[in-house]
Amino acid sequence: MTSSDPDSIPIGGESIRLGQFLKFTGLLDSGGNAKEAIIDGYVSVNGEEERRRGRQLVEGDLVTFEGRTVRVGR
Repeated sequence: MTSSDPDSIPIGGESIRLGQFLKFTGLLDSGGNAKEAIIDGYVSVNGEEERRRGRQLVEGDLVTFEGRTVRVGR
């Protein structure tokens, strides 16, 4: 793995909501902050801006916030 590869964060299930994942990974520290970042368009999933906090993420999805990208793992 090279330094440019995203960290893989295991979620322990089939899917997780975007807002929950942002808190779980530590990219954001609260649900309120996650909601605002998503609504304001600062979060992308698989390279596409995502404004739905309830977006279901599955294994392999890439989530980016403020230049840090993490991969949904299992």
